[in-house]
Amino acid sequence: MEEDWRRDLEQWLEPYLQALANKTRRRMCPAYIAGLIGPGDRKSIQPMAARIDALSYDRLHHFVGAGIWDSAPLEATLWRQADELVGGDKAWLIIDDTALPKKGKASVGVAPQYATVLGKNANCQTLVSVTLASGEVPVMLGLRLFLPESWTSDTARMAKAAVPEAFRAYRTKPDIAIEEIDRIIAAGVRFGCVLADAGYGLSAPFRQALSARGLCWAVGIPRHQKVYPSDVQLIFPVAGRGRPRVRHVPDVKSLAAHTMLEEAKWRKISWRRGTKGRLSARFAVMRVRIADGAPQRIGAAGAQHMPGEEAWLVGEHRSSGERKYYLSNLPADTPAKDVAGAIKARWVCEQAHQQLKEELGLDHFEGRSWTGLHRHALMTMIAYAFLQTRRLAQTGRKKKSLRSAPSAEPTGCTPSYP
Repeated sequence: MEEDWRRDLEQWLEPYLQALANKTRRRMCPAYIAGLIGPGDRKSIQPMAARIDALSYDRLHHFVGAGIWDSAPLEATLWRQADELVGGDKAWLIIDDTALPKKGKASVGVAPQYATVLGKNANCQTLVSVTLASGEVPVMLGLRLFLPESWTSDTARMAKAAVPEAFRAYRTKPDIAIEEIDRIIAAGVRFGCVLADAGYGLSAPFRQALSARGLCWAVGIPRHQKVYPSDVQLIFPVAGRGRPRVRHVPDVKSLAAHTMLEEAKWRKISWRRGTKGRLSARFAVMRVRIADGAPQRIGAAGAQHMPGEEAWLVGEHRSSGERKYYLSNLPADTPAKDVAGAIKARWVCEQAHQQLKEELGLDHFEGRSWTGLHRHALMTMIAYAFLQTRRLAQTGRKKKSLRSAPSAEPTGCTPSYP
């Protein structure tokens, strides 16, 4: 069986190897990926090299950490294969991040920050992830390191970690996500809707950037995100004294998302079938205008954000008692079941993160440089795409069946503006 998958891997990797003109690199790439897939609890370079008699530690380390080669052609091949496997109008592009706990402070980007895997602040690296998924099948497209300000403000530290000049300016995680989305769109990867959790959904510039690109999106938000009723009107208030008002103001105040949904009708909605039956929760869904326009002083209410894009406001009441809130610019005629299905489709990226770490050693890299970390991450993504292709082939699932699960129809999304 091991010989079978190794033989299949060699054949499957041929498009990648064509981009690695050097003969030695053409040997190192399959060896590194086979080391990630093969047996062994630790997938860092030293134990992988110890399991491969024909290759030395120095050669593997040089390939991933110091060798002069361009990863862009390999990345383009990965994206093309992912698009062929799961891309299309009904595919999801899922934005998230994952933490790699680290000791010390020399590894690129490591700093005390919130680690999702631990649910608390910890010393770690944070990678912004981009996943293409159809139904329950995810393929990871991108893992880009987030650099905290403690790094971007220290030029000597970045130079020592060999951070390229183009990435030394501080960028928020939503900024990085938009840059990655633009690259994926330019490469022709097909998807219908962008999904993200509240870490990204709370960012008005992130949501607005997606809408400006004509993309459909469904994102988590904090409970205190302000919204207006969908029928809010802009009026000229009557000035009691002084000069007449020259700017419109909303005729009602904005409300926090959880307050807006207090009087809404909550109903049970099932979005798909899981291994233990139908998955369902109680949802409240209503159309609103997001309070993320330009700030303006509105009488005694003080500075308020003007009404922005019209969107779905969604509340989810889970069986645990926890409540979550979301916004989506899916069209106004989208059924509530499909809006809920879009929101809940994001879970597959968490499955991908877990498998990349537990099966392929994403968090096992022990190098300190920017290039080494990103090449290691790319190798794990290529390995993951190979495993997904092989798993689908073994189960006999066709591309059509990948899309049979109920999902929102994300095509034809036209963002609505005031």
